[in-house]
Amino acid sequence: MPIRPENRARYPKNWKAIVEQVRKRSGDRCEGSPDFPDCRRPNGWLLNKRTGEQTNDGQIAETWELVDGDKVSRIVLTTAHLDHVPEHCELSNLRHMCQRCHLNYDKEHHAETMRTTRRARLAVGDLFEV
Repeated sequence: MPIRPENRARYPKNWKAIVEQVRKRSGDRCEGSPDFPDCRRPNGWLLNKRTGEQTNDGQIAETWELVDGDKVSRIVLTTAHLDHVPEHCELSNLRHMCQRCHLNYDKEHHAETMRTTRRARLAVGDLFEV
């Protein structure tokens, strides 16, 4: 996931080097999450969303889409902070995760963030009600 501009200062200057260390440790494969501990999806490969098949061959993926009508997505790995704190960049706190694992791991954190955002919007709205 891209770093939001307002959070960029929370990451160390050597963030790219840290991400590279995580990538080397993972072998450029998803390190999984509690719900999918053995994921191991390879970065950059193509995924058939109906069958779960994976390939790095674009012609096979094209066949899935054109002939079978299946949806295909590219597997993109990102570096996840297990404690959701960008300043905490020890390798033991970082995991290389695919979209499925990362979003699944962060679901409770995202839900709490949404609740907080909605509450803040409602509070501002109260200021302007007549």
